Parts: sequence; structure tokens; C-alpha cells
Amino acid sequence: QVTAKTAFLFILPQYNVSVPTADGELVQYHYGLKDLVTILFYIFIAIILHAVVQEYALDKINRRLHLSKVKHSKFNESGQLVAFHLTSVIWCLYVVVTEGYISNPRSLWENYPHVYLPFQVKFFYLCQLAYWLHALPELYFQKVRKEEIPRQLRCIALYLVHIAGAYLLNLTRLGLILLLLQYLAEFFFHMARLVCFTDENNEKLFNVWAVVFVVTRLFTLTLYILVIGFGLPRVENQALDPERGNFFSFLFNNILFRMSVLLLVCLFQASVMWRFIHFQLRRWREYWNEQSSRKRAAAGAKQQAKLLKRDSGYHENGVVKAENGTSPRTKKLKSP
Repeated sequence: QVTAKTAFLFILPQYNVSVPTADGELVQYHYGLKDLVTILFYIFIAIILHAVVQEYALDKINRRLHLSKVKHSKFNESGQLVAFHLTSVIWCLYVVVTEGYISNPRSLWENYPHVYLPFQVKFFYLCQLAYWLHALPELYFQKVRKEEIPRQLRCIALYLVHIAGAYLLNLTRLGLILLLLQYLAEFFFHMARLVCFTDENNEKLFNVWAVVFVVTRLFTLTLYILVIGFGLPRVENQALDPERGNFFSFLFNNILFRMSVLLLVCLFQASVMWRFIHFQLRRWREYWNEQSSRKRAAAGAKQQAKLLKRDSGYHENGVVKAENGTSPRTKKLKSP
């Protein structure tokens, strides 16, 4: 029994409480320091799953494609993220549908703070934190190039800050919807990269990703405005109460603070869209340069073929004739 209790500490979420409801009692969870032990256990699980995907899927495909070292590293990165984002999108979509967060948008801010979480919501957040924490040692295990490490560290840090912030500040419902939108766009991007590695001329998925990216950015901005601008200011309990998990809803009564937060959100989304537009313009420029160089090469080859034909003449009935139809051989003069 002692071993079982210790095992449950690593495997299952802790801090369960019975919350009275109209139908009886409902078991829900809140967070605490013991969550770190559970996260540690699932970090090792994530490392094992990472190795399985690498060994039995990505390495076999890499041996067939014969990619360069740079493309090999990017292929492994995108392959791992495609598996993770696809799993996370399906899982997150199941959670938000079964919990009714999509059918009832008011639930994103009603009864804030959302201190008590259903089992599947808390378990999802613990697994997400474990995955992005496991990505830190994977930088060493995967022998990532030094010039790629700062970019990947920034990505990992941003995900950890946003996921941990939503979890600790009791904004888990809003965080689920935002993660669903973000992971959906990231899935199409990394899937497009994988297809491009196998066929460089196939960029259809990049066009699909561009549409999905713009749509998810618009939905993300709309959600921020809806929750921060209209939802949280109408919460009944506006007093600062850290013990009950109410950290900052009282600040949103101040219109200056609310507008400042919305302005920062809009500026951040605008910077993301600017990088996206810059990426698209660069990709289109490279595409048109490649197409124009191919046309010039084809035109040069045709011109060269014409010059060779003009210089060497052409054959007619086994006799080489010049371009004007006369034989290139000199005629013999008759003796008088």
C-alpha cells in the first residue's frame, strides 16, 4: 500500500476535492507543489515517446530521403512536432467539446476564478508542461546545431510561460481554446515542411497553412477582446483574493488598465502578422526568382540548340546539307 500511494503520486494528478453540485458531489482538482512530481514523471514518458517516434518513424524516412545535415535536423524537428500537435489538437478539441467551453462561450469567464478543474483539464495541462520541459534535454539528445538552439529556446520558453500562466492564474478555459488555435496552425506549418522535404515543388500545404494561420490569429484576437474587454470586468467577485485564486480580475474594472492590456495584445498580434507577411513575401520572391531562372535556362537551351543546328547543317537522305539546302561539299570542275 505504501508503494501504491507513492506510485499514485507520480502517475495521477493530486489535490482532488469533492465539490457539491445539484446532482450530488463532483470530484475536481486544484494545483499545488505535488504537481511537480507528476510533471517530472511525465517528462520521462515524453522522452521515451520522443525516442520511439524518432527510431521507428523519422529515422526510417530519413534513410530513404538522403537529406543533408541541415534538412535532416529540420525534418526531425517538424516530424516530432507534427506528432505532438496532432495529438494535442485531438485531445484539446475533445476536452473543450465535452466540457462545453465551445458551445457556451460565457463559461470562459463566468464564475472566475476557475480554481477547481475537471480531471481531464488538469491532466492535459500537466502533460503539456511535461512535454515542453522535456524539450530542453532533447536539445542535447538530438544534437541540435548551435545556431538553432536560441530559436528553439525562445519557442519553448514562450509555450511554458503561457501554459503555466494560464494554469496558475486560473485561466485554464481560455488557455485551452488559445492552445487549440495555436496548435492547429502549427500542425499545418510543420506538415507543410515535411511535404516540402519530400517534394520541393509541392507547396500547396503552405497555402493551406497561410489561410489557417490568418483565421486562427483573428479568432485569437477576438477571444482576447471578448474575455478581457467584456467578460472579466463583469465578474461578480472583483476583490483581490489570492487564497481563492482571484489574482487580477479587480484590475479589469479600471478601463485604463483594460485598454492597456488590449493594446499590448493587439501589438503582439500585429508583430506576429508582420513576421508572417514578411515570410510569405520572401517565399513568393524566392518562388518567382526560381521560375524566372528556369525560364531563362530553358530559353538559353533552345537558343543554343538553334545555333548548333545552324552551324552543323542538317541531314537529308543521308547527305549533310547546309541551311540553304545546298551540299556543303565543293563541286569538282570539269577539265576542258
